[in-house]
Amino acid sequence: MSSAADGGWVTFPATPLRCAIARDAGEVDTHHRVRHAVFVEEQAVFAGTDRDDHDCAGDTIKVLGFCGAVAAGAVRLFPLAQGAADWQGDRLAVLSWFRSHRLGAPLVEFAVATAAGMGGRHMAAHVQLANVEFFEQLGWRRTGPVADYVGLAHQPMGIDLSQRSSGPAATALEATVSPATVSPATVTPATVSR
Repeated sequence: MSSAADGGWVTFPATPLRCAIARDAGEVDTHHRVRHAVFVEEQAVFAGTDRDDHDCAGDTIKVLGFCGAVAAGAVRLFPLAQGAADWQGDRLAVLSWFRSHRLGAPLVEFAVATAAGMGGRHMAAHVQLANVEFFEQLGWRRTGPVADYVGLAHQPMGIDLSQRSSGPAATALEATVSPATVSPATVTPATVSR
C-alpha cells in the first residue's frame, strides 16, 4: 500500500453497513436523535422537533442504520390505514459525516423490504428534490407534481412492493446487528449531534 507521504493512494477498508428495527426505548431514542440532528439541527426543516403523531402510533416502524458500530441513519415507515396495503416511508436521515458511506440506499431498501414483508403492496414517500434521482435509481417513480410538504418542495414518489422479496433482504440486514452494536455504550450523543 502506498502512503500519502509518497504521493500514493491510501486505501481504507470498507465500513460494514447494517439496518435494524429499533426494538427498545434506547434504540428508539437513538432513532429520534439521528432524525433531530438532520432535520432540526442541520437542515432546519423543523423547529424544535420533527416528531409527530406517527411517532406515537403503534404501527409505526422505526429503523436504525449503522455504519460499523455507530448509529448513523434512520427511517420510519407506517401503513396509511389499518391493515392497508399502502405504506408511507419518511424521515430518511443520514448524519452528514456518514453520507459518503452510502447508508441511505440500505435504509430505503430495508424499509421497502419491511413494508413488503408486512403485506404492503405500494409504498409512498415525499422526497426532497435533491434526492429524487437517488430514489429513481432505487426503483421509485414520480407519482405527481412537486408539492409543498413540511414547508419545502417535495416530489411525491412511490414504489410497487408486490414484486419485492420481503424476507431475505430485511432478515439478512437485521441479522448482522448484534445487541452489542446498539448498546448505549456504542451509541453516544456525540455520534448523533454536532
